Amino acid sequence: MNIRVHDIKDKAITLAGEEQIVDYPTLLAMETSGECRFVRPLDIHLSIAREYDHIRVSGNVATAVGMGCSRCLVETVHDVVSAFTIVYSKDAGLKQDEEEVELAEEDLISVTYEGDEIDFTSEITEQVLLAIPLKPLCREDCRGLCGNCGTDLNVAECGCDRQDVNLKFNALKNFKTEK
Repeated sequence: MNIRVHDIKDKAITLAGEEQIVDYPTLLAMETSGECRFVRPLDIHLSIAREYDHIRVSGNVATAVGMGCSRCLVETVHDVVSAFTIVYSKDAGLKQDEEEVELAEEDLISVTYEGDEIDFTSEITEQVLLAIPLKPLCREDCRGLCGNCGTDLNVAECGCDRQDVNLKFNALKNFKTEK
């Protein structure tokens, strides 16, 4: 999703639409590798306005992602929604002799652009990546898989002997010290 800089005025411009994952290489790579599956296209809404020599973009992006539960591996669909504000400023180039300056909060969400167009692809990709759950669960009380036989404990019980033992120390269970 792009916009020409000279089309941006003081009054906010609204851009909205659905975009396919193929237009976002990082997200496409995630889907191709099997890391996740995008169930819906990206639903993008942006409000763009000029503020002095900066361009403020406020918006949100939403989609749905199918991922395997991190405990039982059952695929579940998660809504991915992210609201954001980003300030764009013209790339003035870095000068070596510039003095140190204190960064304002606005500078921390600032992105520079070059040329006559601003491409929002990388920022939209970043927002989607930040909103995807790191440890997706099919449900909060998911019991996961049995560590011995692999049975899905949400569906059935297994006959394995379950001891509350920290498996990290399993190798030390027969360790004996001499007195």
